[in-house]
Amino acid sequence: MIRKIVLLGTLCFLMNMMAFAHAAVISKGQQGHHVQKLQTMLAQQGFLKDSADGVFGTRTEAAVKKFQKSKGLAVDGRVGPATMKALEKYETTYTEAMTTKDRSGVPKKYVKVMTMHASAYSSQDPGNGNYTATGARLKKGIVAVDPNVIPLGTRLYIEGYGYAVAEDVGGAIKGTRIDLAFEKRSEALHFGRQTVKVYIL
Repeated sequence: MIRKIVLLGTLCFLMNMMAFAHAAVISKGQQGHHVQKLQTMLAQQGFLKDSADGVFGTRTEAAVKKFQKSKGLAVDGRVGPATMKALEKYETTYTEAMTTKDRSGVPKKYVKVMTMHASAYSSQDPGNGNYTATGARLKKGIVAVDPNVIPLGTRLYIEGYGYAVAEDVGGAIKGTRIDLAFEKRSEALHFGRQTVKVYIL
């Protein structure tokens, strides 16, 4: 009897683990912030050209397959633990690079440079939340853009600000406008409005 209970308990545990693993897989047809975050990571690495709309469609699936192939992973277009780990490893490396002091100069390699009108904001501003339109935590290194000018997920270098990622949008941010996030409202107010050079990486 005890043996049967143990076996039954083990079977339930394995079934729960399988259910968790299935739930942890992001695949075609899913929607939400978790898909948006995935799309942003794919865009940062140059595998997705579209904006992060939070809908896992055909183009997102194709981007996942390209990423998996480039990393020597099983190419199935589904984001399981192995694929997510590889994506997060790059994101961590890139975040560290953005905050490294010796990387504070103008990058040697970039796609193009734009002159833009910059404003500043923070999560402490009235009406702002702690998260961006793509589900990322609002902090320094995040900028709001017009997706028709700079696609969401694009990596940038902004003179006088540093390295950043386009992960937010705003009703007033149209055309060559860009909004730079800061940790504190006082820092955003100090920055004010400036004309800056934005390097598309």
